[in-house]
Amino acid sequence: MLLKHGLLGEYKFSGKNGALDFIRQTGCIQFDPVDICGRNAELTLQSRVSGFTKNTLSDLLYIDRKLFDYPDKNLSVIPLEDWSYFERYRKAARDNMKQYPEMKLLIKRARSFIEANGAVCSGGINIKGDSYWRSAIHWSAGNKLSRSVLEQMYSTGELVIHHKKGTRKYYDLSVRHIPENILNAPEPLHEEFDHQKWRVLRRIGAVGLLWNRPSDAFLNIWGLDNEIRGRIFKALLDEKMIMPLAVEGLHDLFYFKTEDAALIDAAARNTESLPRCELIAPLDCFLWDRKMIKAIFNYEYTWEIYTPPQKRKYGVYVLPLIYGDNFIGRLEAICEAKTETLIIKNIWFEESIKQTRKIQKAVEKRLESFAAFNGCKKINRYSHS
Repeated sequence: MLLKHGLLGEYKFSGKNGALDFIRQTGCIQFDPVDICGRNAELTLQSRVSGFTKNTLSDLLYIDRKLFDYPDKNLSVIPLEDWSYFERYRKAARDNMKQYPEMKLLIKRARSFIEANGAVCSGGINIKGDSYWRSAIHWSAGNKLSRSVLEQMYSTGELVIHHKKGTRKYYDLSVRHIPENILNAPEPLHEEFDHQKWRVLRRIGAVGLLWNRPSDAFLNIWGLDNEIRGRIFKALLDEKMIMPLAVEGLHDLFYFKTEDAALIDAAARNTESLPRCELIAPLDCFLWDRKMIKAIFNYEYTWEIYTPPQKRKYGVYVLPLIYGDNFIGRLEAICEAKTETLIIKNIWFEESIKQTRKIQKAVEKRLESFAAFNGCKKINRYSHS
């Protein structure tokens, strides 16, 4: 898994092309708007891609247009070449809209405004009132009507996110930014089972290994119950798209993409790799199945941002810390932009980890690069637990 993700040894991915290659490998990375020391998608890439900056992802999304924002495993960043595979979800949003005939006029009004004025946010278009309806993608009860209209048009694929300012999204017509051969390409997989199979295979590749069990790694694959998931794994095995893997001491079989067999061989040879210290994003694809991470790495992680303060064990926005082939701890950091300071609130080392000079030096080096990633010139040092 570590070799697949480029988290062990020398950096496997570098610069803008490396960031794009990693997202193509995973199929998608999750986006979350919370920015305490970097947003989730940025944090995911900074741990794998040498030379990565926050502008790297923004450029790939909104200047180069090699990526697009859309729900996949929740709201995600997806390679543009996968646009056609999500047509069934855009069609579902269009079909759902038919039960709200009053929306037709509102969408026509919004379309005319954008055609004349360019990219717009919900506060920049004059559609007043509140909306209460369920779209195929989102629930928008009580939103500003302008926001709901724009999000509905985004759900159907008529609009794309043109750019963002902080958490504010600006939308523009898709036809202005997506090449016609991609925008109007037919859906490649017409049968629902084939589409589900494509998405399951993609998720296996995103994590590196997965087991045939209910898993958060399969979130937002519509209709994927236990019976269908079992059929999909069997079909992928029969088609030699995946291979099984037994792990000593664990009962469940794991499965990996057949194309990754060389990585399994390399891991089995236990070839020495240069250890790296990295901070992992809370919604990182590496952590999509936290029960599996617990089984394999004996590391338990909960994102406590939505946990009531009195029930938190660690902190609001805590990042797992990897060194070599171990999770060695977790860290809570805050970027204070005004003073250009990275504040380390705490670092907790796992009880099994001996804090050697080598590990402490690697952690310190990672904190320095993490500060630079966040545009910070100073670090308020931590007291660790």
